[in-house]
Amino acid sequence: MNSPATDVVRLLTVKEETLAVAESLTGGLVAAEITTVPGASKVFRGSVTAYATDLKHGLLAVDADLLAACGAVDAQVAAQMAAGVRKALGADWGIATTGVAGPDPQDGQPVGTVFVAVDGPSGALSGCAGGGKVEALRLNGDRAEIRRESVRSVLALLLTELAGEHTGNERAQDTEQNGGF
Repeated sequence: MNSPATDVVRLLTVKEETLAVAESLTGGLVAAEITTVPGASKVFRGSVTAYATDLKHGLLAVDADLLAACGAVDAQVAAQMAAGVRKALGADWGIATTGVAGPDPQDGQPVGTVFVAVDGPSGALSGCAGGGKVEALRLNGDRAEIRRESVRSVLALLLTELAGEHTGNERAQDTEQNGGF
């Protein structure tokens, strides 16, 4: 069985499309996972680790008013991060992670609250008018487990959109949401 990252690289290669990654709570783990795959350089444009909230606005064009009102852990923030990195790095697809890995709550959100997002070519995403899709997760585990599961979840969401098939998420307790767009 292939890893999700291997499948992502394979599908993007077949489609001749590219990927960019924006990360917050995962701190570069998504990019690291993708670049472990031989041939990733054909499809992977790069990544932005915007751990600090102000960088989400400055580097990824996340709306400053949204960040002020909702904080960094929000579905729309995740969607804007994915769209922002896609545009900034000139990729066909953008994915993003934001959330609370712990040990303390953040922005009024409990530990384990995570939003993962995909932004793709216009009209490519199933059921989304705006070209983006967000999944809200409530994950259990320690900081490392939450971060690992966030990586797996964002890659699974991207695979769902690339391949048109759902990949199960056994540890997620919440449901998918489209981030209001």
